[in-house]
Amino acid sequence: MVPLQWYLVLSAAIFCVGLYAVLARRNAIVILMGIELMLNAVNINLLAFWRYTQPEAAVGQAFAAFVYAVAAAEVAVGLALIVSIYRNRETVDVDEINLLKW
Repeated sequence: MVPLQWYLVLSAAIFCVGLYAVLARRNAIVILMGIELMLNAVNINLLAFWRYTQPEAAVGQAFAAFVYAVAAAEVAVGLALIVSIYRNRETVDVDEINLLKW
């Protein structure tokens, strides 16, 4: 049986990679991928704690399914926004996107 600490270390590593992608990159698609990595790290934590605390209840699985639904909606809306901005500005660099400025 894999110890809980291994899952937590894996989750922390994946979350740190996602956080680096969000904070250090300028490409909007890479930022969305970083957010997805962070959400997957949260799912690993949810399922690991569920498995090691109350495996008879399906609470961890329900939370993970909810996070997957939120992640799917985030990707759909995010990619639609990126495609729309790319059609208008022909760039996905977040430093050059200033649509809300007056």
